[in-house]
Amino acid sequence: MRAIRVIPATRDLSTGQQNNHFTPKRRVAGYARVSTDSDDQYASYEAQVDYYTTMIKANTEWEFVGIYTDEGISGTSTTKREGFNRMIADALAGKIDLIVTKSVSRFARNTVDSLSTIRKLKEHKVEVYFEKESIKTFDSKGELLITIMSSLAQEESRSISENVKWGRRKRFADGQVTVPFTRFLGYDKGPDGTLVVNAEQAKLVRYIFSLFLQGLTFHGIAKRLESEGYITVTGKSVWHSSTIHQVLTNVKYKGDALLQKYYIADFLTKKPVVNNGEVPQYYVEKNHEAIIAPEVFDLVQKEIKHRKENAETMKGKHLFSGRIRCGHCGGTYGPKVWHSKDRYRKVIWQCNEKYAERHNTCTAPNLSEAELQQLFVKAVNKLVHDKDEIIRNFKTIKDSVFDSSDDESNLRSLVAERLEIISGMDRLTTENASTAMDQQVYQERYERLTDRYRGVEARISALNQMMQDRLFRKTKTELFLKSLRKQESMVTEFSELLWHSLADQAEVHGKDDVRFTFKNGMEIRA
Repeated sequence: MRAIRVIPATRDLSTGQQNNHFTPKRRVAGYARVSTDSDDQYASYEAQVDYYTTMIKANTEWEFVGIYTDEGISGTSTTKREGFNRMIADALAGKIDLIVTKSVSRFARNTVDSLSTIRKLKEHKVEVYFEKESIKTFDSKGELLITIMSSLAQEESRSISENVKWGRRKRFADGQVTVPFTRFLGYDKGPDGTLVVNAEQAKLVRYIFSLFLQGLTFHGIAKRLESEGYITVTGKSVWHSSTIHQVLTNVKYKGDALLQKYYIADFLTKKPVVNNGEVPQYYVEKNHEAIIAPEVFDLVQKEIKHRKENAETMKGKHLFSGRIRCGHCGGTYGPKVWHSKDRYRKVIWQCNEKYAERHNTCTAPNLSEAELQQLFVKAVNKLVHDKDEIIRNFKTIKDSVFDSSDDESNLRSLVAERLEIISGMDRLTTENASTAMDQQVYQERYERLTDRYRGVEARISALNQMMQDRLFRKTKTELFLKSLRKQESMVTEFSELLWHSLADQAEVHGKDDVRFTFKNGMEIRA
């Protein structure tokens, strides 16, 4: 007959501690978290810390390790919770035996995060006690209950997220603009959340727009601001091209606001995603005081588009790049360095098609950079000499040349006609649905209306484009005249600023025949 002898357990199943007459104290830590940094939540946060500190210290069988906290952090993910992650690291390192927290939702609102963390802790003999639900992770039913409670907490978080999204989109639809950051170049956040112009910073914003319209690139503007000692809104001395681009394309500077440029796709990660049409956007006109006049802002957008479309010819870093044309073959002039490694080094501009196989040797002359600069100075002085007459002529003709009242009247008529056609299509569709119409007759009538609609739509589009072009030329001319007014005397030397602010391009016909086209449309032979 077999003999069976029971060998008693020497360690506690839950704690892993040795069973003997002396039981060491369990090292206990508390975890407290609130998901916002509002005043009422801060009071809750302080109450949690105080409560668990007192509770742990009052238990004679426990040794107080500390309270780990996260303030103003969401519970849907553990990745950004520094206090939580530090606590788990200490527990896995053997510094903690028991973690006490308020509830499953305080621990994590993500079921996967919650379970994976608890299982990892259990492997290292660390228990978690959820006071509100009275759940201990070492209990046999603990994991099942935690799974259920975590799932409920996750669903609650999803529901809250959806409600927040709905509320935000409702505010957007009502035209209520919120600024999601505290530092915004040119504006301060007012007491009611509105944008208030910062007078000093607004000067810098206008300067950036001015430099761009003078011809400087994003990179060129950034370097100019650095050289002149301007500081970014974040207090840095280094400017980036991307920052300049953001300033020049932000509709808030013309007083408008585009809402919901980003959205939260996953409530668990809360990572903002660029809105490429997945959710509605809302455009609010005249929402706040503008820093840049709308027509100037629109002019800049048109110029950005133009430069992008002509990137191949304008990609050079030199100020003349893409702006010197050949009067013989229509090609673009480009820089060539002669004697690059000796003291005779100089930059020569020549037609890029001069030795191209597809051309019979272009006869356009080469010009040194110094010659181009001198010729530009001569052309500018001719302009300055006739400055008063040019300004007077502009004042005389601007009302007639740039007047859009007839176009606006025609546009209103076309819009009314479009509405009439749409109403006719609606009536025809309703009639066809309610009466027995000959379908061939119906189709013919509908197609005639469709053709009319397309024709009107094309005329509206063309008229809008014409009005935009007229406004573009007017604004461009006004900026040109503004720069010209500032030039009170004859020019003695070449200025990059004058080149960018006054000239559009130059066309080379001969060594002594270079014609400069200025931003007001005038062509002057140097």
